[in-house]
Amino acid sequence: MNLPPDVADCLPRHLDLYYGGQWKAPIDARYQESINPATGEPIMAVAQAGVNDTELAIEAAHRAFPAWKALAPSQRAACLRNAAQILRTHAQTLAMVDSIDTGNPVAEMASDAHVAASSLEFFAGLIPMIKGDTIPVADDSLHYTEREPLGVVARIVAYNHPLMYAAAKIAAPLAAGNTVIVKAPDQAPLSCLKLAELFDGIFPPGVFNILTGGKECGQVLASHPLVRKVTLIGSVATGKAILRSAADSLKPTLLELGGKNALIAYADADIEALVQGAVRGMNFTWAGQSCGSTSRVFLHESIHDEVLTKIAERVTLMHRPGDPTDPATTMGPLVSRDQCDRVLSFIASAKEEGARLVIGGTQPDEPALRSGYYVQPTIFADVLPSMRIAREEIFGPVMSVFRWSNEEELFRQVNDTEYGLTASIWTRDLKRAHKAVRRVQAGFIWVNQTSRHYLGVPFGGTKHSGLGREECLEEMLDFTEIKSVNVQL
Repeated sequence: MNLPPDVADCLPRHLDLYYGGQWKAPIDARYQESINPATGEPIMAVAQAGVNDTELAIEAAHRAFPAWKALAPSQRAACLRNAAQILRTHAQTLAMVDSIDTGNPVAEMASDAHVAASSLEFFAGLIPMIKGDTIPVADDSLHYTEREPLGVVARIVAYNHPLMYAAAKIAAPLAAGNTVIVKAPDQAPLSCLKLAELFDGIFPPGVFNILTGGKECGQVLASHPLVRKVTLIGSVATGKAILRSAADSLKPTLLELGGKNALIAYADADIEALVQGAVRGMNFTWAGQSCGSTSRVFLHESIHDEVLTKIAERVTLMHRPGDPTDPATTMGPLVSRDQCDRVLSFIASAKEEGARLVIGGTQPDEPALRSGYYVQPTIFADVLPSMRIAREEIFGPVMSVFRWSNEEELFRQVNDTEYGLTASIWTRDLKRAHKAVRRVQAGFIWVNQTSRHYLGVPFGGTKHSGLGREECLEEMLDFTEIKSVNVQL
């Protein structure tokens, strides 16, 4: 590990598994190096949870469940708010850990801790909404319902924002009275371990647990009968594997999966706002590694050339790859060599299939970046719906631009994908916007906006982009089950 002392000091000191309120070495002593994507060099070796380790963690969370469930709602809320304060206090440290481990720019990563803190505070305030109903049926009976927590919940999080996902996604199940096991992403596990260090002692032992590991760990979490619900932020393939593993125990799931999201621009769109929105929506800051990226941009033929030119100019000006730990950097590398090679293969296929390269398309040639997993921000025009870059999720800094004139054909192309996570519609005509919203098959649609999330507004996808909704009251209630009671009077 070749890092400046002040940067290295941010990294976690514990590299084992955290469950039952203690750090535990893996039973088979397996460790795996986490790699710095900016340099390709190892950072530190992290424990790999095997079958036995995962089962022990599940049992610890199961033992902790009755007492946590019985804890007064105000005390559960106090724990969540304490955790939120810790996140805010250590936001810069956590940002540096994720920057080293994921490659995301450190200047942008501090907001992840604050987003997670807001989620913890939001669900702490929603705890009084976990309540039942009385149901009038007959004069000689009283019918009512109660909501009870499920038990042990497994949350498997993605590598693009590991700290934010790990800290934010425990909020709803813990608020509802469940215990939680977070499986850290194997590509970038370090901020999850740092989180466990910071949260140690905030929750009773076994209520909050962190496991690092690969597919084996995830399979046990998805299939174990004591795990009452499993959730994922990840790929469609992984989501399908979790559904198969969860089937035998009839375990409910919550899945936020991939996206091939469309940005639709009408002729009357505000050009400057549209250009800013298209660049922001592509998430070049994270090297395009976001399931919500609006990577398919449909520009009306009357504004196509002007907007495409301005988008390319803005991307070139704003997003130049660099060292993610440098506060001046606005775009980092991809998370791994495998992901870098995958993105480059998409770029090669786009060229072969006849798409027109507008900018990018290669790796940077600066000597300081040659060992990292960098790909320049890339834009293709003259993209056809049949092309690979138009159909498959790239999860990299590649924007595909389409020219359209016929609205019926536009919506056919927009919806001709297995994905349906987000979309963005740009027009000054409110009537047209509402009609377009009804035509687009997606779970979350912005009008004259991109990328922003709002606590309290349900987020989730349709089709292969997922099951369930998050960031809202419904998410917390979905971590409970209804018990109906009849009292004969």
